[in-house]
Amino acid sequence: MTLDTAYMVTALVTMFVVVDPIAIAPLFLALTPGMTDAERRRVAWRACIIAGAVLIIFAAFGEAVLGFIGISMPAFRVAGGILLFITALDMLFARRTKRRADTAEEDDHNDPSAFPLGIPLIAGPGAIATVILLTGEKPGWEGLMTVSGITLFVLVVMALTLQASGYLERVIGKSVINVITRLLGMLLAALSVQFVLDGLSAFGFGPGMG
Repeated sequence: MTLDTAYMVTALVTMFVVVDPIAIAPLFLALTPGMTDAERRRVAWRACIIAGAVLIIFAAFGEAVLGFIGISMPAFRVAGGILLFITALDMLFARRTKRRADTAEEDDHNDPSAFPLGIPLIAGPGAIATVILLTGEKPGWEGLMTVSGITLFVLVVMALTLQASGYLERVIGKSVINVITRLLGMLLAALSVQFVLDGLSAFGFGPGMG
């Protein structure tokens, strides 16, 4: 089996752009207020492991996974957008921080590694659609192994980037982090609405209708 260098480079660049570890780092800080470096390290790796498992499953089985349970990609995008919007409201009004303070002994209930970090921020509709498209370009084991390997590499970079975000918090201080959290909450709300609009447009709802 010969390696398709052009395909590998394309897949690597595409996954980096879609997953975007640098953009997730500030959100990671906003979603893990008050955590120690060790706790953030565990959350980062857990989120990336969960995202990796989800993306590899979709790389292997593609749209058949959603089709089997009767869910289209646009519907998945709409659902992901609604869930992200709820998270954005928590960030805007500091409800997540308050819940963490009120239930400090119940860490499992405040663990953002599965949602929203693992899904849908890291393994979101865009990343899922990307692995499906990339494996579709080169059907068979070669495409699957290439996409899976590149996905795991990008997620390792993601985990290391998220771990380093704790140093950023110490440098700029909690007050600035609180301001950034509100701003990111607004951006996340806008992103979630865009997810919903993209999903609805695929169903024929959007500009130019009527």
